[in-house]
Amino acid sequence: MSTPTLTECLTQMGAAGRRLDAIHACEAGAGNISVALRTPPDLAQAFSLTEPYTLPVAAPALAGWTVLVTGSGCRLRDVAAAPTANVAAVEIGPDGLTGTLHFAADRAYKTPTSEFNSHLAVHADQVAAGGAPHGYHTVIHAQPPYLVLLTHGPAADSREFSRELLRWEPETVVQLPEGVKVLEFMVPGSARLQEASVAGLRTHRIVLWSKHGLMVRSADGPLKAVDLIEYAETGAMYAHLNQATGHPKPGLSDEELAQVIAAFNVQTDLF
Repeated sequence: MSTPTLTECLTQMGAAGRRLDAIHACEAGAGNISVALRTPPDLAQAFSLTEPYTLPVAAPALAGWTVLVTGSGCRLRDVAAAPTANVAAVEIGPDGLTGTLHFAADRAYKTPTSEFNSHLAVHADQVAAGGAPHGYHTVIHAQPPYLVLLTHGPAADSREFSRELLRWEPETVVQLPEGVKVLEFMVPGSARLQEASVAGLRTHRIVLWSKHGLMVRSADGPLKAVDLIEYAETGAMYAHLNQATGHPKPGLSDEELAQVIAAFNVQTDLF
């Protein structure tokens, strides 16, 4: 699988933004997307202006990489129509501490997203661990309403929460065999949330930020990351609707899920 071009990356980021908007997961300026690229893209035509940039966290594993990231306050639904207005390119310097911010004259932001610290930390951790075999890596933060709604209650256990999500459609356990990692509420953009997200994304592809949103990683591009969000959000929708009926159904039984797991050779310890 070859590394996508700059145009391909921006197109995928735009399509991902529109899909997240369609499922009501990125209201107004909520949500952000970043794509880390090992091979430096040709930035000059799309992002002709530059300025020095100090990274919000040290990311030595990303030295020489370029990270495309949506701007603070930008609407993800606008990325497709105006990518250079809503996306910045951060070229990571050799020290992993500083770099160069590439942007266009029409930029609609002052800085990359306020959660860029978590994006960079996750990218760096995954790249260092070999989690970007194709030379690119995606991180998305979104706020899917059904998933978030289910965290507005007593602290959720990741295992039991995942079992609830995965028992409504047979394909969900195939797509998300590890389930989701549920984190307690933490202040958005904080170092604590960054550290917990990095740790959680080592074992899961989705971490759920209680009462806020989620972060997802993918080594296969923005649209694959959105697919994972959709699977989890659909499970949460079924779980919520099931509770709302007043006559809850059990969903797929452990025995039925075991049949799916065996048929598709799914590696999971949830059932």
